[in-house]
Amino acid sequence: MHPSVRNDIDQPRNPNYKKDIVYVTRHNKWVLNSIGVWPVVLNGVGQFLPKIAIGLYNLVLFFVVMHCVLHVVFEQKDPVMVLKILGLICFSIISMMKYWALTARKSKIEYCIEQLYADWKQVEFQRDRELMLKYGKIGRKLTMYSAVFMYSGGLSYVTIKQYAIGSYVDEFNRTIKMLVYPTYNALYDVQKSREIMYFLQCMCEYVSDSVTAGACGLAALFVTHVCGQIDIVMSRIDDLIDGKFSEEDSTLKVRLVEIVQHHIRTLKFSAMIETVLQEVCFLEFFGSTFVICLLEYYCIVDWEQNDKIGLTTYSLLLISLTFNMFLLCYIGDLLIEKSTNVGISCCMIDWYRLPAKTVQDLILIIAMSNNPAKISAGRIVDLSLTSFASVLKTSFAYLNFIRKTVT
Repeated sequence: MHPSVRNDIDQPRNPNYKKDIVYVTRHNKWVLNSIGVWPVVLNGVGQFLPKIAIGLYNLVLFFVVMHCVLHVVFEQKDPVMVLKILGLICFSIISMMKYWALTARKSKIEYCIEQLYADWKQVEFQRDRELMLKYGKIGRKLTMYSAVFMYSGGLSYVTIKQYAIGSYVDEFNRTIKMLVYPTYNALYDVQKSREIMYFLQCMCEYVSDSVTAGACGLAALFVTHVCGQIDIVMSRIDDLIDGKFSEEDSTLKVRLVEIVQHHIRTLKFSAMIETVLQEVCFLEFFGSTFVICLLEYYCIVDWEQNDKIGLTTYSLLLISLTFNMFLLCYIGDLLIEKSTNVGISCCMIDWYRLPAKTVQDLILIIAMSNNPAKISAGRIVDLSLTSFASVLKTSFAYLNFIRKTVT
């Protein structure tokens, strides 16, 4: 555990901290534990389970993706089918890279979670706990929505789409039962181990969906926690003059020091969040633009071919990916807005009642809020609702290009 965090949580001030922590982290813990990313404290052989899970899931992802790539390169000739498989390959490869990014950042994720635990343990006033719970509920709901959308889209693909694919008779009069993830039959006879291959493909889909839902849930958990901390800072600023929610004998100088320390701590936590999520957001931002474009194309093709099952499946996948991209951009926009509001709070109090030195100190807080905390996609694009609109515009532009090229 990081030393600064350990010192903060030696003596919890919030008697309800265990219940609060479980409430806000439960769904993230379920999703990320299943893929070995959530930090857990296990003894004996159990401490190797997350590493074993990560290694196993990476092997499954690589094995399934390799089959799809070889099938496209050596067997598939239909350009429309090549495009459909290409979207599947892109989504799987992007998910695998996001998995690597989350695994590489696991130590920093652990630090952020410990910091979150420390903040919940050190809540001293009921007003502050209510502010944190307000945003904790938002983060919890966003995580649930992300998981529901991703798992429903993935489940429909490996069940409904698998049922609709059916089978065909090859040139040797053999009945070939197809799979949702195409396979390369030159390596070995997939039909003899079709059930095992289908199980591996379901596992691949589950891991891909869990990585996407887990990354969005982690962003929602951390950012909404930061928003709660910023609201506490703003309540302290409102309380600066009269000290209604501080210790009775606290002085103006002491209250200002507490505000600055809390604000700086929150900004450092925000900077750590951006470091943890920048690779994942980069892959999600640019990868989703291309995959959403392909899914839009699949929906148009299946609409023209009157393929209702295919249209339903791809529509669910399109909604899932679009919603998760929207969720990340909404979270980024919320963080920018909240960070900026700290400076606005400094301007809205009765600052004319403060000593000149204190007013000068408030100007420094305003200056810090002019450079708000952000979540960026690889430090290239700041995630906001404006960038979400750019994703949709770009995907439609790519869609027009693909339709003109293929037809």
